[in-house]
Amino acid sequence: MKKSGMAVCATACLAAAVAFAQGPTRYQQRTVGASVQHSGPESSRRRDNSARVVIETFPKLGRQATLAAPSFSGESIVGKTYLKPRKWIVLETKYSTFAKWQDQLTFTWHVLLETKTATEKDKSDKIAPYSYFTTSVTYQNIPQGSHTASVCLHPSNLERYGEPRAVGLVITSKSGETLAGGCDSGIQGIPSNVRDASRGFWNNSAIMGKKTPAGEPLIERRQGLVDRSKTIWALVNPNDYEQTAP
Repeated sequence: MKKSGMAVCATACLAAAVAFAQGPTRYQQRTVGASVQHSGPESSRRRDNSARVVIETFPKLGRQATLAAPSFSGESIVGKTYLKPRKWIVLETKYSTFAKWQDQLTFTWHVLLETKTATEKDKSDKIAPYSYFTTSVTYQNIPQGSHTASVCLHPSNLERYGEPRAVGLVITSKSGETLAGGCDSGIQGIPSNVRDASRGFWNNSAIMGKKTPAGEPLIERRQGLVDRSKTIWALVNPNDYEQTAP
């Protein structure tokens, strides 16, 4: 009962922090893949419009974002160590580009895992209620059409820190201009469909710096979120993913 009460209290603290940070201003509904803001001559506007990006499918949350790793037969000196499959956190987004070629697109991911959804709970393991992961991946030489971008977290993160309960994504051009983005959340107090990426939870100090009633961080920053190409998932549907920049 005590642990459950602390979890409820932590969630309430997070909700209060967001309400305080928002003030009277409400988050606006996100239009996925909103066009780039244009200025200048008509020919310039047409050229800029072709460079826009549209997000067709946003990453899933919770258990829907977990998958057992593909298995490949092969020889091993020691044989299998784990007898049961371990699930990865796999975040994927499908997007479309309209320029004949895009030099570069950078995808910046922001992910919150909720500790109470961890698959291997340990009462003696003192962990913050939420864990925050972020990484940026740049793709280059992107042809016109539909593509997929993806980042992954090793099974140990799912087992210890829990499932993804909030995901933010921002797509920027080579010049640093924001082309598309948004946020999806299953956490009370963190709204979904945020149109302005600069107002996402990852940029909100009232949320990211919030403390629990015991004075501990509500959210702890961690490392480990990596591009799909650096994992076993690189071998699954490789043609759907563009070349990463060095």
